Amino acid sequence: MNMLPAPDSANHFLENHLHLLHSSFRHYVGRNLAGLEWEGAATAQALWEAPFVLLSHDTAADPVFTYGNRQALALFALDWNALTCLPSRYSAEPLAREEREHLLQTVNRQGYIGHYSGVRVSSTGERFLIRNALVWNLRDAAGNDSGQAAFFDNWQFLT
Repeated sequence: MNMLPAPDSANHFLENHLHLLHSSFRHYVGRNLAGLEWEGAATAQALWEAPFVLLSHDTAADPVFTYGNRQALALFALDWNALTCLPSRYSAEPLAREEREHLLQTVNRQGYIGHYSGVRVSSTGERFLIRNALVWNLRDAAGNDSGQAAFFDNWQFLT
């Protein structure tokens, strides 16, 4: 279970965790996450409040979400506590889980993958297609695997 509290000004919008996402993105992708320079809590807050989706999950055998910004929570129709207790595989429909697992294995090998597209499902059962998602490995300063993260700003609800 995720031990991170919901991001807010009192915890600097989870500055340390967002720094991990930002620095890992820069390492693997070669540019700044969302084009933002790292400026500590101000960047963490900007990522929390952004109009794109930013998610991360841990390294468990059945990875659990560790972070989702406001847009991710809205899109998946979850609150912070529900998201951070949810195995990330449940963000995909049962038939799409094998495809999602293949994606994560590819990311493990390559460090990141760009231009990923796939169908995801909210907690209310609403289906949506994500396009051009970036998924990357998270590595801490010591080089330890810390999970994976995803960024996307292109989705379409399916009827």
